[in-house]
Amino acid sequence: MTIALILIAGFALVLTLLYHRVSIWSWNAIIVAALATWVLLSDQPAVTGILSVFVYGLLVLPISLPFIRRKLLTRQLFKLFKRLLPPMSQTEREALEAGNVWWDAQLFSGKPDWNMLFDYPAPTLTAEEQAFIDGPTKELCRLIDDWEITHLDRRLPDAVWQYMREHKFFGMIIPKRYDGLEFSALAHSTVIMNVASRSVSAAVTVMVPNSLGPAELLLEYGTDEQRDHYLPRLARGEEIPCFALTGPEAGSDAGAMPDVGIVCKGMFDDKPDVLGIRLNWNKRYITLAPVATLLGLAFKLKDPDHLLGDEPDLGITVALIPVSTPGVVTGRRHYPLNMAFQNGPTEGKDVFIPIDWIIGGPERAGQGWRMLMESLAVGRSISLPALSTGSAKLASRATGAYARIRTQFGLPIGKFAGVEEVLARIAGQAYLMDAARFLTVTALDQGERPSVISAILKYQLTERMRIVINDAMDIQGGSGICLGPRNLFGRAYQALPIGITVEGANILTRNLIIFGQGAVRCHPHVLTELHAAQNPDEQRGLVDFDRALFAHMGMTISNAVRSLLLGLTSGRLAQVPVQGAARRYVQQLTRMSAAFALMADAAMLTLGGALKRRENLSARLADVLSLLYLCSATVKRFEDQGRLEEDIPLLKWACHNSFYAMQEAMHGFLRNMPNKPVAFFLRWLVFPRGRPYSDLYDEVREAAAALLLAPSEARDRLTIGVFVDTDINTQMGRLEDALVKVTAAEPYERLVKHALRDGKLAKDLKATELSQAAVDAGVLKPEEGEILQQAIEARLEVIQVDDFEPDLGIPVSRDQVQAA
Repeated sequence: MTIALILIAGFALVLTLLYHRVSIWSWNAIIVAALATWVLLSDQPAVTGILSVFVYGLLVLPISLPFIRRKLLTRQLFKLFKRLLPPMSQTEREALEAGNVWWDAQLFSGKPDWNMLFDYPAPTLTAEEQAFIDGPTKELCRLIDDWEITHLDRRLPDAVWQYMREHKFFGMIIPKRYDGLEFSALAHSTVIMNVASRSVSAAVTVMVPNSLGPAELLLEYGTDEQRDHYLPRLARGEEIPCFALTGPEAGSDAGAMPDVGIVCKGMFDDKPDVLGIRLNWNKRYITLAPVATLLGLAFKLKDPDHLLGDEPDLGITVALIPVSTPGVVTGRRHYPLNMAFQNGPTEGKDVFIPIDWIIGGPERAGQGWRMLMESLAVGRSISLPALSTGSAKLASRATGAYARIRTQFGLPIGKFAGVEEVLARIAGQAYLMDAARFLTVTALDQGERPSVISAILKYQLTERMRIVINDAMDIQGGSGICLGPRNLFGRAYQALPIGITVEGANILTRNLIIFGQGAVRCHPHVLTELHAAQNPDEQRGLVDFDRALFAHMGMTISNAVRSLLLGLTSGRLAQVPVQGAARRYVQQLTRMSAAFALMADAAMLTLGGALKRRENLSARLADVLSLLYLCSATVKRFEDQGRLEEDIPLLKWACHNSFYAMQEAMHGFLRNMPNKPVAFFLRWLVFPRGRPYSDLYDEVREAAAALLLAPSEARDRLTIGVFVDTDINTQMGRLEDALVKVTAAEPYERLVKHALRDGKLAKDLKATELSQAAVDAGVLKPEEGEILQQAIEARLEVIQVDDFEPDLGIPVSRDQVQAA
């Protein structure tokens, strides 16, 4: 019995040390102390203790001492690693190393530091930023008539362009010293979200100059002369920028672009022998290109005559080119799914530009891909997530109101269980999306540049926008598919594929980028191992590889133990700095982080470079990493807002949905993993008690849906940041007005229903006759009848659908179309 107890105690000690991931020397000290204690307590002779310590040291010291370990083991592993390492192109390397890592690295470690996340300050808008949102942003939204813009004009009116210029909507990211607004990422995101809730076309027009465009690149890499000349002009809207990257032969694979610049000497401004670049390009899908005055251009730069140095192929380079430069062709438009923002092709034919038009000057020649990846990481974190979240909030507010106002079979349609499920999904998605948006701009405002998180946000939020808008269309029914001024979602529905496609196609982002980049950048040790293998100083590389490899091995073993123990206890072993409704979710996130990190290491170990080709496996791991981040953001937002009781249904919806989706992605990965014995072992470690997460309970859906069906602080909090028009001549104004009136009339409506059932009122009365008949029959008091009558009229006004003359009010002849 004593031996059994000692063995159990020893096993428990080992598991505890592995779970807490103690250092190798702390491990050795504890084990030696444990052996000494065993000898003392069991009255063993001293020689037994000395022998035990000697045997332990014989086994462990070669691993504990790096200079011995490198000679006996690491050197051979280092050679093998270098042979197995797949080739990596320069563009792949620069994409992998763009930006930095943040909370995503914690999730990849399997042991996230929750204090780091919850201690992070929640950003707030400055008084100046709030005034801009309450003033110019709201006024811009009032100026926009999206139906006229998209149906009749097919362009933004001159008055809207002028207003954007005057109030510096194109200069939100530009510092005040260059006459810009110098807004925080939070303010930038909030402005886009407001405008997007009014018009996708207008939002895209504001987005582009403030995301991937010349301003961002100039701020990070431009010369002082370039900044001083262009940034004030961009801030004031005197220059309208666009950025040309995508071409017919190079979409997501930008490294395949055929657009070339040759370093040479030529005539410029009547000056001969100017050192410059002769360019030829053919680009398409370039937003703002038809109206741009300043073109940012990505191209491959070649220097065959070695005018800049010894390297003939310098690589991707970025330059700023006024569109008035001879040979530049712009003006024609693409027509992206009935959207009115300007988008079109641009070409350049033998365009000669001075060498100092390269952003950052000639010293930045060949550095364009890194510059683009760094800038894209910021833009993807703000613009499209803000647009997507704005659409989800609009759907929550407008569709929730419509579902309460619209009745069928004598009930608001929002009370039907099937509609409740869809409303809950809209509300829960909006809550999760806003939390992710908010956490990410928090990081940006603290100086982070999380490239993997930017890819997560771009993919996840545009896909969730697709879900939400589709759900809103289902609830709206016929009114959703009939375009017109009353339809708030028709154009957003048409715009869905645009967000899915731009700034990196979503299929590619999910299947290759999120985990492919994350496995290298976010993993605590993989990037160090790669750099060590590529180090020309082999001895230095060996030392770095040895340190990273054994830390990596220790982390993997620890995560195996953590995954098993946290799985067996449903995460209850995890110590987290959170109480209340979010506590169990944070514990579950700790559990799933350990499981994900273990699976990621197993995938890289067993598949190596083949993981790039096993896109479906990579995509499932990308889903888990994405959901870990989104769920972390959700609990962070819940805690930051004060653990509000009314928001618990939204927290539950978002977290339950996330954990169930994570579980299914992990199950799919294990089921399809080529190495079946490893998959079997992993399944035992990851799900030791089977798959624990189930779909949502109906009561959670019902509670989440109820938040959208009546005016409340929770509804206002969920939808804050979208433009809510109070003008009852607009559809949003009608919805807001009717929701208040219908909610106020609810008790009187019940009295009328009872009276109809009891035969006190005729059942064939029209809706508009009910209130007066109820007053006449003594069912309602006159003032109550007036409240009910106002609700009935408001309801009837909301459910009207636009109709038009036979020509739909649009040009029908070729001459009219060309004139338009």
